[in-house]
Amino acid sequence: MVSHQSLDELEGAPHAELFPGEEPQTIRLSLEAGEEIAPHQHPDRQIVFHQLSGAIDVTLGEETYELAPGDVVRFDGDQYVSPAAQTDAEALLVLAPRS
Repeated sequence: MVSHQSLDELEGAPHAELFPGEEPQTIRLSLEAGEEIAPHQHPDRQIVFHQLSGAIDVTLGEETYELAPGDVVRFDGDQYVSPAAQTDAEALLVLAPRS
């Protein structure tokens, strides 16, 4: 089976889900400069956060990572995550069930 989707054609902000109902869950995150998402968890998931454009600070627990286009961070969804856009930004997130 092959599924194809264009990031540019997705609707929904800040989250737009690619391939709804399929695993792993894949999301385009779009944030405007100054916009942030409150700390939250994704229990039982491993997450890959790929910065596509702009600048986002991603706080994981007590640590903050400054991401630029092309940066990738992988983390356990049991910890609290809070992204905050420094500029208009877009990222691709893959949330895979923890094995």
